[in-house]
Amino acid sequence: MMRLFLSILLMLAITPPALAGIVHVATASNFRQPLQLLARSFEAESGHKVRISTASTGKLYAQIRHGAPYHLFLAADQKRPERLEQEGLAVPGSRFTYAVGQLTLWAPQHPFQGEPKALLSQAGLQRFAIANPKTAPYGMAAQQTLKAMGLWKQLQGRLVQGENIAQTLQFIASGAAEMGFVARSQLSEETRSKGYHWMVPQTLYNPIRQDAILLRRGADNPAARAFHAFLQADSARALISTLGYGLDNH
Repeated sequence: MMRLFLSILLMLAITPPALAGIVHVATASNFRQPLQLLARSFEAESGHKVRISTASTGKLYAQIRHGAPYHLFLAADQKRPERLEQEGLAVPGSRFTYAVGQLTLWAPQHPFQGEPKALLSQAGLQRFAIANPKTAPYGMAAQQTLKAMGLWKQLQGRLVQGENIAQTLQFIASGAAEMGFVARSQLSEETRSKGYHWMVPQTLYNPIRQDAILLRRGADNPAARAFHAFLQADSARALISTLGYGLDNH
């Protein structure tokens, strides 16, 4: 009898972990670090586990269309999640804007004091980094900004394109490019205090509204649904706001 009682206690003790699930999240490169912080909080609160895969929004979209086993997609634009919904690969009505990105010009080795256009027009500028406008929304925003400033054609021969915004940051940080456009969320206060940085006015590029959507593979996954709801909670939004993003209040 005692053995049976102990067996029942042991089964009850292992029940919570057994009920824990796994959510596999595909996220745009700019949001990797914020997502890691959010995931830790969610895991501690729920007992579920979060797996993170990172790439450019365009590449992740292509992977999802080809059957990648993601449950949730956090894009750096609205276009790709909307397409997935239209293509029947996402849960209808589950799309929402989790963050609004902010583009920043970063020149770590330039203690520059003047106007940004003067900095970008310097004859000695050799390499300028942006993310690929075809696959990365921050790259598209960078292209729009340069066109609005009348510098797109002038800088063509000096552009170095990162596959995503994370690689673009690496180009600048390593010195492979002297400066470039990155996401504000990628730069810590300490980083911004060195060299030159300019937060680009959002009048120069289309808003970078970053949408999340629950994918069909996650429709019946309790962990995926729980994390989808967690990202919309006030506590998650407050953290996102402190990490260099705007919030869409519409």
